[in-house]
This record gives sequence, structure tokens and C-alpha cells, in this order.
Amino acid sequence: MIVEQFYLGCLSQASYLVADEASGRAAVVDPRRDVQEYLDAARRLGLRIELVLLTHVHADFVPGHTELAERTGATVAMSELAPVEFGFRHLRDGEVLELGAPGTGVSIQVLATPGHTPESLTFALREHAADPAPTAILTGDTLFLGDVGRPDLLGAAGRTSEQMARDLYRSLREKILPLPDEVSVYPGHGAGSACGKALAAETVSTLGAQRATNYALAPMTEDEFVAVVTEGLAAPPSYFAQDVAINRAGHTSFDPSAELPWLAAPEAVARQRAGALLLDVRDNEAFAEGHLRGAVNVALPGRFAEYAAAVHQAGQAVLLVGSSPEVQEARMRLARVGVDEVAGAVIWPVTGHSELVSVPQRLTPEQALRRIASEPGLQVVDVRGPGEHADGALPGAVNLPLTRLGELLGRLDPSRPVLTHCAGGYRSLAAASLLRSRGFTDVADLLGGWGAWREHVRA
Repeated sequence: MIVEQFYLGCLSQASYLVADEASGRAAVVDPRRDVQEYLDAARRLGLRIELVLLTHVHADFVPGHTELAERTGATVAMSELAPVEFGFRHLRDGEVLELGAPGTGVSIQVLATPGHTPESLTFALREHAADPAPTAILTGDTLFLGDVGRPDLLGAAGRTSEQMARDLYRSLREKILPLPDEVSVYPGHGAGSACGKALAAETVSTLGAQRATNYALAPMTEDEFVAVVTEGLAAPPSYFAQDVAINRAGHTSFDPSAELPWLAAPEAVARQRAGALLLDVRDNEAFAEGHLRGAVNVALPGRFAEYAAAVHQAGQAVLLVGSSPEVQEARMRLARVGVDEVAGAVIWPVTGHSELVSVPQRLTPEQALRRIASEPGLQVVDVRGPGEHADGALPGAVNLPLTRLGELLGRLDPSRPVLTHCAGGYRSLAAASLLRSRGFTDVADLLGGWGAWREHVRA
């Protein structure tokens, strides 16, 4: 049996290639949209991809089932309960998909494990179909390492987080925990994903290790489980709702080789003023040295896709700024989260248009301290997550996380000055540039973030 994990660090997302070596038949589970890596692996291993399996309707990314099915002719399959509008093979609880010879080859058993979503599935892999227990389980967003999937992301679909948590409790106790300790656990996400609260950094474990260390698998009543998994859940990133809508409706295939129109700086600035998102993907230092007016900086080094999706408005045209390789990488990473509206790009550096170039206002901790003390009208905004904010923030700071800032701008007064801060400067610069692009005229961010501020205050 072949089980190969493809881990995408910038989204903390894992996908899998599962195959029977003897037959050469393979399935890919929860693929991302840039599918060439799966095709290359299949070619290297002499495999035919015949199935694309989805564990559930994802909220944090757009999977590449459409692209992979078009390239390979594979059948897309997911739970019979999946609330989607495109055609797929319906999978039932307990159903066995055989990749190898009947009864003797590699098989995939379908386990209905609702809780994160009503249609969530876990796939149990057996090296031989007749084996009494699986060798491994692909748990999607049901069971993570150190955590479990959030039960609140479908609250607007008519079910409460408490109802979903009760489903999750039963799924774990009835379908997963009865399996042997030596079963390998391959989750759908790792540390950094907003689909859980406290995911571990590891990307593979065993059920025995999880039984011993995962707080959600400890012995407890159903009511105790509901309380612990629903406690402290921050609001999800704003783009999750858009991705759920895309993943329910189905999407057209993404072609990474399609050429982008190259735009002159004046045209890009004009289109930004007319409503486009001018997205500068260069690193923070380069952006701070000079950028096009109205540009929003979300740097490629970092968790680019989720922050870029958060500052993007549904249906908004996107114009990219950066080097040619940066633009191509940004376009692909945007597609992974369903932002397909990239309409052109400006290749940096821009020459001959100095009147269109601005530099951001960035304050040292000392400068920020003086300004906070002398300007009572200053709006201090912490754009980190709620947990980070609770551990300490600048005096008077209001917590508006970058992942939801676009929808929360109404809480700020554009006629008053703003100072943004985060942990180290990446998110605060993005937030400050977003505010300026939305008409705020006096915006600064804190150099070095909370870490630099704390060191300055201690000195």
C-alpha cells in the first residue's frame, strides 16, 4: 500500500495519494487546485488516479477535484449527504472502495463521522481488504493531532455548534476510538489552521498517541465534551463563507499556465480607484521602501493566501504587484482559496511614475508611545487573533483581527488617526495598507509589533 502525504505549509493543509501497488490504481484525497504534484507522483510510481475523494465541504480552501478529474478522468466522490450542486459519486457509511484485487488488495472503508460538518467522512485504509483493522485513517477535519475539528463553522446552516459538537462526540467515540492504538492518523490540517483551536505541529501520528495526549479524546461525558470543544472559539476568517459557497456550487477548472495581462502603473492605480484590489505581494521591507498608491501589502513570505483572501471582497477584481515569479506564485496561491478574479499585474520596479509611489508611515515603539500619550483621538488597533490579544496589547487597543478586518471597518472612524499593531509587523502593515486603500488618510503601523513594544517598555 502506498500512502503519500502532500503538506502545504502556507495553508496548513494536507492531501493524500493512496494506491495499491499491484494494480496501480490510486485515489487522491482532498487535493489542492495545483494538481501537477499528484500527476507527477502518479507517473513516478506507475499509478492511475481513478478516484478523487473529498472528506467534506471545505471552508478554508477550494480543493482541486475539478482540475484532477479533468486531467485524469477520475471520479469525484464524497458523502451522500454533501450539500453540493455538482455531480459526484455518493458514498455511504460503511462502504468499501477496493483499489486492489477483490478481497486481497488495498481498500478504503468509508466512515461517516459528522461533527465538523454533517457530511464529514473519515477514510479507513486497509492493506488487505480482509484485514480486521485498518492500517491508517485519513481523518479530514474530524480528528486533528492534538485537537478536533471546529463544530461551529456551519452554524448558519441551521445547526448549532452544540448540536454539531454532540455529533462529533459520538463520531469519535463510536467510529474512531474503538480502533487499535497502532493505527496511523493522517489529518487534514496541521498547526496554524483556523479549522481547529490548538493543532499540533506534527502531520502524522498514531491513534494511541492521540488517545494519550489529545484533550478531546480524554474520558469525559458528552456534556463535558461539548463544553470543552466549543469554549474559546474565535470567529472564523471572513473568507470562509465565500469558500463554502464556491465549494457547494462547484468551480471551473483553474489553468495556472494562462497568461496575465501586464499593466502600466497609471492604469493599475486608476482601476484601484474604481474598485479593484491592488495587491502588492512583495516582502514588507520592499513595500515600505515604496509602493503604488492604494496598494494593499500581503507579502508572499507568510500565510499569504488566507490574509489575501481576507482583504479581498467577493467578486472584486485583483491586480497583482511584484516580480514576474512573485506574481505567478501569488496567482496560484490565491486560486487555492477561491480567488480567481486576478485580472492583471504590474511588474515591479515601476519607473517614470514617481507621483504614483507612496511610502507607509511606520512608527518605532518610542514614537508610538509618544503618539499614544499625546493624541487622545488616536485609534489603536490590534490585528492579531483574540488569543494573542488577550495575552497583552498596546494601551487602549481594540482587537480587530486581520482575517476579519474588511467586515469590521465600520467600527473605526476614517476621520481619526489609526495605529495598527500585530506580533511582529507582517499583519499590521497589511492592515494599515488596507485602511489606506479604503479611504483612511492618517494610518501608521508599529515596527516590530508587540514584541518590540514589550522590549521597549521593559527597557
